[in-house]
Amino acid sequence: MFTPIEDLPDNVVGFTAQGKVHSDDYKDTLIPAIADLIERTGAARVLLVLGEEWEGYSLGAALEDAKLGAEDIRKWERFALVSDANWIEHVSKLFGWMIPGKVANYRLADLDDAKVWVAA
Repeated sequence: MFTPIEDLPDNVVGFTAQGKVHSDDYKDTLIPAIADLIERTGAARVLLVLGEEWEGYSLGAALEDAKLGAEDIRKWERFALVSDANWIEHVSKLFGWMIPGKVANYRLADLDDAKVWVAA
C-alpha cells in the first residue's frame, strides 16, 4: 500500500510504500494523486520512499509501475526515489532515461535532502 507523506510542499506528492504493493494501490492512490498534482500545478514532482516496511510489488503493480506517467510523461519534472536497496538504485538508473524530467536516488537517511531536491 502507499501511505501519503504529509509534510511536503504543495508542488510535490509523496508516498511511502508499505507491505506488498498491488495494482489497486497504483490505480486508487498513486495515479490519482499525481493526476491531481499535474492538474493543480502543471507538473509532476514525485517522492517515493521504499523503506524497511516495503515488501515488494505484485506482478500487477509492476505493470502499473511500468505504465506510470505514460499519459503525461512530458509533465514529469522531478522524481526522487528513496531506498537503501542497492538494486532499486540500479534499476532506477537503467530506466530513468524514460522519464523526461530529472530522476534522483537517495538513501533513507537522506530523506530530508530528497524532499528539498524534489520540490526545488
